[in-house]
Amino acid sequence: MPKREITVYVDYKSPYAYLAVCPAYALEIEYDARLNWLPYVLQIPLYLGTVEGRNDHQWRPVRYSYMDARRLANRVGLVVRGPQKIFDSSLAAIGMLFAKAQGVFKRYNDVTFERFWKRELDIEDPLAIKAVLEEAGADTAAFLDYQKEEGRSELERLTEHAHKLGVFGVPTFVLDGELFWGHERLDLLKERLHQTEPPATIPTDRPRGEDPRSRWC
Repeated sequence: MPKREITVYVDYKSPYAYLAVCPAYALEIEYDARLNWLPYVLQIPLYLGTVEGRNDHQWRPVRYSYMDARRLANRVGLVVRGPQKIFDSSLAAIGMLFAKAQGVFKRYNDVTFERFWKRELDIEDPLAIKAVLEEAGADTAAFLDYQKEEGRSELERLTEHAHKLGVFGVPTFVLDGELFWGHERLDLLKERLHQTEPPATIPTDRPRGEDPRSRWC
């Protein structure tokens, strides 16, 4: 039986997308699924206003979201430090597409998420993203040109397709055309997977290096 494909939309500036990474990796083992990771860049000022222009009502959910994300991150040993500005994560998203094409997605994904939320990575700096790609094992000779033209065109195309599917936030999981928004909807996604195929047994003697989940899972 072919593997079920689950599309996973994430944005590196979303703490909730960060929290969903490890549980998403686990789906590959538990359900013998194939994950198709895609970027979806949130346009935060469109619904929460700019930092300078936010009113009290807009600041309340922002402050709560980061408090909640830190609370959840502490439970699983992750570091989430609130960003000091609203970042444009499109460059990091293009880096994801480049990493996928180079076959080094997972390492790039892990490093980008982890360092950004530790305030150790400027995701708006092309040279910083290039360095992460190199660390992940990519040949980056073409990256600086790619991120200016081809990569941006591909990101726009993927964003338009995501909107046609109904995607509006991250993390969003798509299974057979059905959307599941938020890492707290993973139980519903698993119910759908159960309806067609029982979960695979996870080997207890699997070497750590062979586990497709993140090193910080």
